[in-house]
Amino acid sequence: MLVDPLHRAVSSGLVAASRQWRRICQNTLVTYEISEACAGPLLAIARLGDGVHQVKVAQAAGMESPTLVRLLDQLCKAGIVCRSEDPNDRRAKALSLTDKGRALAGSIEQELTRLRADVLQGLQPADLEATLRVFQAFAEAAQGEHGGQV
Repeated sequence: MLVDPLHRAVSSGLVAASRQWRRICQNTLVTYEISEACAGPLLAIARLGDGVHQVKVAQAAGMESPTLVRLLDQLCKAGIVCRSEDPNDRRAKALSLTDKGRALAGSIEQELTRLRADVLQGLQPADLEATLRVFQAFAEAAQGEHGGQV
């Protein structure tokens, strides 16, 4: 296979695989009565720890701040997340999970771990490491490290 068709197959496959993984996750999240959109910030807060700033959660969840604010409003209203002023910077909002939020995040993480194991079974660690290098190449291109040449 020539390099250009291989590159095209990788980039197209990445898009398709992403959609398929999201569909698998969405089907699972329905069980927990939470949208994929809300699950992103919920899991980011759980992984980053209580007291994390909204800006860091937005970065970790890969979304813009205005989008995050709307989702946080939903999560706060549902009693899953609480927002507070950072005592060191009153302009910044610190986010924490409630007990309900911690339980939900734990259950979702456990199910996602099972799903990952099912989907990735049979793949060698070297294959997964090569996949991560491909992801890194796309991440670097998105950050402009390739002069906008993609």
